[in-house]
Amino acid sequence: MPNTAKAIMNPEEIVTLVDIKKPKWGRRQHDEKSSRLERKIKYPGKAPIPKEKLAKYNRGPGINLKPTRTGVRTKIHRIRLKKKERAIKYSTEQSARSELLLTEAPGFLEPDIGETTTQFTQRQIADNVDITSAAKHFNLDLNFGPYHLRYSRNGRHLLLGGKLGHVAAFDWITKKLACELNVMESVHDVAWLHVETMFAVAQKEWVYIYDHQGIELHCLKNMNSVTRLEFLPYHFLLASASKQGYLTWLDVSIGKIISKFNTKLGNLSVMTQNPSNALLCIGHAKGVVSMWSPNSQEPVAKMLCHKQAVSACTIHPNGTYMATSCPDRSIKVWDVRQLSGPLHNLIVSSPAQELSYSQKGLLAVATGNVVEVYRDFQESKKAYLRHRSSWPVTSQQFCPYEDILGIATAKGFQSLLIPGSAEANFDALENNPFQTKNQRREAEVKALLEKIQPEFITLNPSAVAEVDLPTMKDKFEAKKKLLHLKPKKIDFEPRKTKAKGKGGTAKIIKTKKILNDLSRRETVKLMQEDQSPRNTEKKSLQGRTGGVLDRFLPKTK
Repeated sequence: MPNTAKAIMNPEEIVTLVDIKKPKWGRRQHDEKSSRLERKIKYPGKAPIPKEKLAKYNRGPGINLKPTRTGVRTKIHRIRLKKKERAIKYSTEQSARSELLLTEAPGFLEPDIGETTTQFTQRQIADNVDITSAAKHFNLDLNFGPYHLRYSRNGRHLLLGGKLGHVAAFDWITKKLACELNVMESVHDVAWLHVETMFAVAQKEWVYIYDHQGIELHCLKNMNSVTRLEFLPYHFLLASASKQGYLTWLDVSIGKIISKFNTKLGNLSVMTQNPSNALLCIGHAKGVVSMWSPNSQEPVAKMLCHKQAVSACTIHPNGTYMATSCPDRSIKVWDVRQLSGPLHNLIVSSPAQELSYSQKGLLAVATGNVVEVYRDFQESKKAYLRHRSSWPVTSQQFCPYEDILGIATAKGFQSLLIPGSAEANFDALENNPFQTKNQRREAEVKALLEKIQPEFITLNPSAVAEVDLPTMKDKFEAKKKLLHLKPKKIDFEPRKTKAKGKGGTAKIIKTKKILNDLSRRETVKLMQEDQSPRNTEKKSLQGRTGGVLDRFLPKTK
């Protein structure tokens, strides 16, 4: 009791007891608010995001939303842009937070002091990696070369085509053969279509399309004497270049030739595509690289890259950089967005006949039977890895989503391990290396629904989303011209009003019709009265009594 009395006499506790017994709000609201405060203390919210990660996914400073001359003036557009900025900010934060889920990270070879990465051979790399990665390094001895190779977009399937007629398609990871055939004539190039169940082969005369079982589906006689093939996956277009200098685009979804014209440049042996805008880049004998669209019979852009003929050309998967080579042993890297001078210039030991970019920007250069991979031109122009083959390299390509470089020679195929060359984390909605049959069907239907029309293939793809408005200066000049012009009299024909509904113009037209009918009846009645026999007799009598010259007589009162 005394302790209780002391507690009650304490003024601080009296205040707390009063507050608890007689709160300003109800008991229920008090409990909810206290529980909310407890939860806030216990769970303060989302974890803070490091500034480095936010800067990595940042998309720029944003738009000035203040109602000034330089900012946005109207309220409606300001609200829309605010919502857009909020969405961009949210996507940036989500991208920075989801980086934790990207478990795979690209890894490069790091040499010790006094070592270089070029001294490591493929056998040494395969012996020091895991069993799964070591199994991806293999050689195929074939006798129908020289060969051309193509990996599928998801990097799971490989297509080989030999000059002497050998064509093979297989899953190179599991080494499961899909089909193998001999077409009994020369093969110049091969290409996968939108799925790995169909591929195109440029043979001696025409282009043939086969399925994954080796059955011939189509013979494209409109594409004759083809030397190079390229497939545009987002447009479903199969592009080809011929010996006579013809460029052809075929829409494989409808089986129709979209456009075909003569470039007037002779034999086209160097061709690649720009993945960002779907333009075809063609190297010529005069050292010029021209960019072609199916919507124009003239090149949309030309670049003078070398003083001699262009022997190889490749473009970065992001569509930012282009690498070219020529017989004078020079390799130049260009910025395709600016179409200006070269960013880097490299002189190699012998002319490069094949170039290829990886997903991470590594550049593979094939000079004779030697393949060199360059990691970064800005830091150093030294090779990252070097491999010497027993036969000259005729074709090469980096495998998507795998640290693999495939090279085709005159006598077979080799799969090389290049650490850090591929994208470590793939987007399954874009390309899934482990997709099932049902997923492949669903992806094919989705790609057909989202197919881009060939009219949108332009040099600047972002221009399609922009609004083409004349500048204020042009508007002012146009108004000035109109003021100086003298007005001309123009006779406008009255428009025929259309009767819609019972009221308005319909009623006016109806009354006008009634009045016209009444006037027509009156005129007919008068004409009938004039033609009556009484009126004719009167007129004849008047004619008999009066002479012809009576009108000249003086008038009498």
